Amino acid sequence: MFQIKREEDQEKMDKFSEVNFLEIDKNEDYIKLIEKVIGQAFSIEGIDKLNLYINIILTNPENIRKTNKEYRNIDKETDVLSFPMFERKEIENMLKNGNKLQDVLGDIIISISRVEEQAKEYGHSFERELAYMLIHGFYHLMGYDHMNEEEKNEMRKKEECVLEKLKITR
Repeated sequence: MFQIKREEDQEKMDKFSEVNFLEIDKNEDYIKLIEKVIGQAFSIEGIDKLNLYINIILTNPENIRKTNKEYRNIDKETDVLSFPMFERKEIENMLKNGNKLQDVLGDIIISISRVEEQAKEYGHSFERELAYMLIHGFYHLMGYDHMNEEEKNEMRKKEECVLEKLKITR
C-alpha cells in the first residue's frame, strides 16, 4: 500500500515482515524485535503457513500525522496505524483453504518517538511498548477492533497472550 522512496532503507527480514525506515535511522535492534514479535504472532494465530507478510514502516511524528490525515481524515499525530488488506472472514477462509500466492496482510506504521514517550509515560521498557504497538497493529490487520468493551477485551486478551509467550511484560 505504501511506497517508501529510499529503497536502500528497505530490508526484507523473513517471510512474515518487511521493515522500512521512513525519515528515521535504521536500527538493527528494532528489526530483531519486530522479527521475534511478528513471528510469534503469526505462529499463535496459525497463519505462519499462509504465505503472508506484513509491511512495517517505522517513522517520525510528522509522517504518521500526514498519513493519518491523508487516509483517515484525522489531522492528528498517533502512535500506530494499521491498514489491513483482508476482512476477518477472508483470513478465516485462508486458514481453512490455504493461500498459495504471496500477499501482504497489511501495513503497520509506527511512530518511534511516540513509542519512546509512551514507554516513559506507562513506566515500562521501550521494547515492551514497541512490541505492544506491533501486536496491536497485527490484530487490527487480523480483523480485530476495540470499538466496544467486548471487542476490546477479546483483542487485549490476544495481545497479552503473545506478549506473555515472549516474556515481554510490563
